[in-house]
Amino acid sequence: MNIIDLFAGCGGLSLGFEMAGFNIPVAIEKDDWASETYKKNHPTTKVITEDITQILDLSSILPDGIKSIDGIIGGPPCQGFSLSGNRDKNDPRNSLFMEFVRFVKHFKPRFFVMENVTGILSMKTKSGDNVKDLIKAEFNSAGYTLETFTLNAAEFGVPQSRLRVFFIGLRNDIPYDKDRIEPKGFLFGNEQRTITDAIMDLPQIAAGEGSDTMEYSMRPFTKYQEWARQNSTVIHNHVAMRHTARLVERFAQIKYGQSVADVAEEYQQRKRGEADKISGKVYSQNNMRPYPDKPSPTIPASFQSNFVHPYLNRNYTAREGARLQSFPDTYIFCGKRTTMSWEKNLSQYQQIGNAVPPLLAKAIAKSIVDYFA
Repeated sequence: MNIIDLFAGCGGLSLGFEMAGFNIPVAIEKDDWASETYKKNHPTTKVITEDITQILDLSSILPDGIKSIDGIIGGPPCQGFSLSGNRDKNDPRNSLFMEFVRFVKHFKPRFFVMENVTGILSMKTKSGDNVKDLIKAEFNSAGYTLETFTLNAAEFGVPQSRLRVFFIGLRNDIPYDKDRIEPKGFLFGNEQRTITDAIMDLPQIAAGEGSDTMEYSMRPFTKYQEWARQNSTVIHNHVAMRHTARLVERFAQIKYGQSVADVAEEYQQRKRGEADKISGKVYSQNNMRPYPDKPSPTIPASFQSNFVHPYLNRNYTAREGARLQSFPDTYIFCGKRTTMSWEKNLSQYQQIGNAVPPLLAKAIAKSIVDYFA
């Protein structure tokens, strides 16, 4: 089946659907670096690097030979929802979500899958309407039946506890059976894959070490590591951030389940230019050391400063984050590893943290394949 990926990012959702046998003739992503990553890893897909609101002639985007589209997938950004002006920022009708609806109305695919954060389920507009009900109403008027599914990536083989909402819609001429189409997890409780399962075969480099291309230093010792290393002969994107000796010493004080907020005063951050004084700024969500024998907490776009490696006194590398998101080692990330606040493009860390975990996407795609079968 042919599908279009909107707001494609670096391609996590696409990769999962490809794993399940789908063909992706077109993807749209306006960020230059995320688009570069997508192109590198999906060489047969036509990638359009443009603002989706400026793509007006939808009939012209399909490559030669593609006559119809079976599905549309994607995760329109929902931060504040608003595009501009004084409109209700929580009203999805004032957002990029409507671009997703526009594509569905034009191509009339058999199905669509739209991903978002769980907060969307409780969000209300200024007038008190439930956002999820407005989203359903827009798709209903476009000729689709849909349901919402809250899924935890850890139950689908991803070594990370990550809750996300998926709107799965079917065209009205196709019967909708919610129980049959629902993606069902297969790993629960103690069966779930852990951080150790995911990353401990990667070279154990210290702060400032590593390179964009490295040799493996040990054999895989879990099924997940074997899967991640399929068809891969070298490691990419495994470069550890440079840390000062003081920061490495601070990291060494952080125990499992703790963060920089828990270290003794002598190791806390100093005021800029006044090394003898404590800054007083403590962010409990920063530099937390997770338990290695559990799935990772959610990997956000800022994960380069959110976590300390379970055993090493440094932050994660991009490759370690990619492993925790279930990207295979053959998937190479482009652009800068990190960016300054004034740089507009998405860094490797941001691309990875923003992505839908490919193994979760594969499970969703498989549930659709099985449904139509």
